[in-house]
Amino acid sequence: MNEQNRRGWVRYVIDFSAPLSLLISYFFFGRDFMLATGVSVVVAIIALAFGFLVERRLAWMPLIVGVLGIIFGGLTLIFQADWILKLRPTFVNYAFALIFFGGLILKKNPIKAVLGWAFSLPVEVWRTLELRYAIFSVVLGTLNLIVWMTQTEATWVTWDTIGIRVLSAAFGLAQMPLLMKHLKDAEVPPPPRTDGA
Repeated sequence: MNEQNRRGWVRYVIDFSAPLSLLISYFFFGRDFMLATGVSVVVAIIALAFGFLVERRLAWMPLIVGVLGIIFGGLTLIFQADWILKLRPTFVNYAFALIFFGGLILKKNPIKAVLGWAFSLPVEVWRTLELRYAIFSVVLGTLNLIVWMTQTEATWVTWDTIGIRVLSAAFGLAQMPLLMKHLKDAEVPPPPRTDGA
């Protein structure tokens, strides 16, 4: 397994182990929300520790999301208040929206800081992406509030573990035409001259 593949599956472990553990433990062990929360917190801690041991470092995005999941899950268990964990997606997405909107105002670009090594894009395209992700974060955070306040607990668990991730993946894929349109071609050296010059 090469380095890139290893990092890929480690990232998947960190990103999906806690949500999957919440989903499975909730629906297969009596729909006990506190039990499922406890399982997801333990799994999140193990996943972050595993990622750090394997990689010796963690990307900031999964680290922030993982730590916030542990904090919100821990507070949910301490106070026996399920609304704390259910507000986590709203808090996280609104926080990202503030970061993105703040970046636009201050002419900084956190998305470029994370992805700039992989894509060479004009400044205006990075700003377009930042604006789109800022709006998407507000929408996703608000949708979470709506689901939490209007739907059953089981529906929220499904939304949190599957719905949010499907929407996020679809939104990310929807940005590919913009990326592909503006990606700068890698500089290719001219072919060798054959005229003897």
